[in-house]
Amino acid sequence: MRSIKVEGLDIPWTALTLGCLQIAPSEAWGDVCSAEEADRVVKTALEGGIMAFDTAEGYGDGESERRLGKALGSRKNDVLIISKIWPDAEMTLEAYQSRLEGTLKALGRDYVDMYMVHWPGMYLDTMVKTGKMCDIMAALKESGKARTIGISNFRESDIGLMAGNASLFTANQVPYNLLQRRYEGEHLKKCERAGIGYMAYAASARGLLADRIDEEALKAPARREYYLYHHPQFTDSKIVRQTVHEVAQEINTAPINVALAWVIQRKNIITTVVGSRKPDQVKEFCAAGDLTLTSDQLERLDNASALFHSASGTFV
Repeated sequence: MRSIKVEGLDIPWTALTLGCLQIAPSEAWGDVCSAEEADRVVKTALEGGIMAFDTAEGYGDGESERRLGKALGSRKNDVLIISKIWPDAEMTLEAYQSRLEGTLKALGRDYVDMYMVHWPGMYLDTMVKTGKMCDIMAALKESGKARTIGISNFRESDIGLMAGNASLFTANQVPYNLLQRRYEGEHLKKCERAGIGYMAYAASARGLLADRIDEEALKAPARREYYLYHHPQFTDSKIVRQTVHEVAQEINTAPINVALAWVIQRKNIITTVVGSRKPDQVKEFCAAGDLTLTSDQLERLDNASALFHSASGTFV
């Protein structure tokens, strides 16, 4: 699987990162993945060449971290592990250190390769608060218990509150796919200037671009509540879904791999985060890490995406 070298990390970062939200109970996906299934999912990802794993203390109240650490076993120091702090922690170094120690204990590890602030929200809505957060995260990196630091779901205005501190952060984890491109434009330019790469998640639009539209798939709150699964966006997205299918048929691969490959080949992408609770699906999408779309295929996908965004009023 393709990978890139990221400053501060000893291990190359693979084009795909396994998202570990679904391997633990959550409001978004429900309590449908057993510990045994979680173990198989992680091991299938390793077998498929994925060497990076994304989790968070907020995923199943730490259960995702615990299951991930157990599943990796003796290989836990051979891979990259990314985790996140929920921003409700008291804005002190001691409070953030305590949260990080909890994550490390759950993972059975002495450090994380990247420690991210999960959301800005009301907790980081001023320059003063954001400045304190930046100082604390820099101290955690200096301690060595977080090899690099990042942010997650930070918009252009949130990064603006960092002033000169934005360059402290290696990555911003954001939703990004053919149907969801709000993190282009000025946001992308601001991140590029600061040297902040993207960890793109929801790259298959929560399965929509992978044809996860049957009755079982729609049971998940993450899909039922997702605007792209509702009219008019669902109807408008048909042109994109059809084009993804056509390209997939041309190269004899699954539609999800086309959707992931498009994201992987975009500007400023470090890695594409993709998750599942089903080992068979993980085995299937690992192929995207070695897939390169042609310029013609990319152009057709871009054109279909532009038509969707024009119809929905979210121009790109």
